Amino acid sequence: MMRLIRNIFLPLVLLSCLWQLLACGAAEAEYDATGIFEATEVVVAAEQTGKILSLNVAEGQTVTAGTEVGVIDTVQLALKARQLGVSKQVLTAQLPDVQRQLGTLRQQLQTAREEEARFAALVKEGAANSKVLDDARSQVALLQKQIDALASTLENSTNSLRAQESVTDVQQLQIIDQLHKCHIVVPATGTVLEKYAECGELASVGLPLFKVANLDEVFLRAYVTGEQLTGIRLGQRVRVFADRGKADRKEYAGVVSWISPRAEFTPKTIQTRDERANLVYALKIRVKNDGDIKLGMYGEVRF
Repeated sequence: MMRLIRNIFLPLVLLSCLWQLLACGAAEAEYDATGIFEATEVVVAAEQTGKILSLNVAEGQTVTAGTEVGVIDTVQLALKARQLGVSKQVLTAQLPDVQRQLGTLRQQLQTAREEEARFAALVKEGAANSKVLDDARSQVALLQKQIDALASTLENSTNSLRAQESVTDVQQLQIIDQLHKCHIVVPATGTVLEKYAECGELASVGLPLFKVANLDEVFLRAYVTGEQLTGIRLGQRVRVFADRGKADRKEYAGVVSWISPRAEFTPKTIQTRDERANLVYALKIRVKNDGDIKLGMYGEVRF
């Protein structure tokens, strides 16, 4: 009886072992590397400090690049812009009227020159002494110096006021830029993954507001050994499988879009074809997402 049991049981055991070996060999041949699906994520942060008046985004919502989705309080900045506008008007009003202020002296100089010419004619005819002519010439020279000095003063004053106007213009542009940054705009088309702030909260510069990523195109970050790397190139088309469970593996077409220029130690959560390898190279495989691939999902690749 024991011999009969042994003759029946032993072939079954051998058959079971053989099946396991074949299964392991097939499993090993199913993929060359595994990894995790990820996307290019953009964290949108506040660029100004103030109360969040509105933030119209929700997790899972699809947003378009350039769309305004919120605003931070702009009252103080708007008042500052108006103040600078009034300051510029005051500076403009202080600009001297050069022609009018020099006009009187220029008229006096014209009269003095006419007097000089008349006295010169009288002296030439002997009807007047030379002292009168000298006094007339001195008056002309004095008026000319006064005109030159006043013109220089007015020019310096005008340049100073113009420079202050330029400073005010720059300050206004800065305020306008800050006002523009109070409007929260989506930087890239994608899906809102997380929302960190709500309407009514106080925002500060750099405070994260929400995270957005383009889920239409995802990347499988996988790791390969140096031996595998020799047969991989940028732009190479590969087969990618999204691991959604034992009974659900979906195949996608992928393209190798990035290969790390340096080696690193094997991450504990990543398997490679040769698990004994200590150093591996990271690479990214671009995959068009049909909506079934979720971020953080495991994937497999065949080169």
